[in-house]
Amino acid sequence: MVDIAIVDYGMGNLRSVEQAVRHVAEGLSVSVTDDADVIGKAVRVVFPGQGAMPDCMRELDARGLRVAVLRAAKEKPFLGICIGLQMLFEKSAEGNVEGLGVLKGEVLRFDGSMKDAHGNRLKVPHMGWNEVHHLDHPLWEGIGQDARFYYVHSYYVSPEDRSLVQATSEYPHPFVCAVARDNLFAVQFHPEKSQAAGLKLLHNFVHWNP
Repeated sequence: MVDIAIVDYGMGNLRSVEQAVRHVAEGLSVSVTDDADVIGKAVRVVFPGQGAMPDCMRELDARGLRVAVLRAAKEKPFLGICIGLQMLFEKSAEGNVEGLGVLKGEVLRFDGSMKDAHGNRLKVPHMGWNEVHHLDHPLWEGIGQDARFYYVHSYYVSPEDRSLVQATSEYPHPFVCAVARDNLFAVQFHPEKSQAAGLKLLHNFVHWNP
């Protein structure tokens, strides 16, 4: 049994996630795995992802990992990252594809005609550092209000249940960048690329006992 399983379904740069988790998980075993049994027996699970949602859903099913991820999201400390957040919802506008349906709501695309306060058109994808306005949750412990995290995304989640929302960022309007329910926490940004604040969040997850 491993302490922390990082789900590998062939999508995303798992090496940076693994390195960041290992950095904050001294003395704990960490495994990047596509083995459903390993995921099922792990104490806690990290579910990252990059790329297009339809590809991610296809590859997850191709590797037979859907059931293991669904069970982990309900039963043990679970951290979704980027597409790993979006896949938890019911449906995405990206490819009009169904997600895992763990959380009610949909995934929407940023409006390509968005402009900032000076009238300059904002680029999609939203890429780079942005402030995060968070609520009170154990995973935010030691992370200052409006701490900056790193993003690369064209889509964002719109939860049906607003009580799930744990943080927002603005581009240029507020969008949901973190959700939580019971044992589950998921973020749109990349904590593994977010320097001290990101490492602190991962450290909090590694020691979180919901």
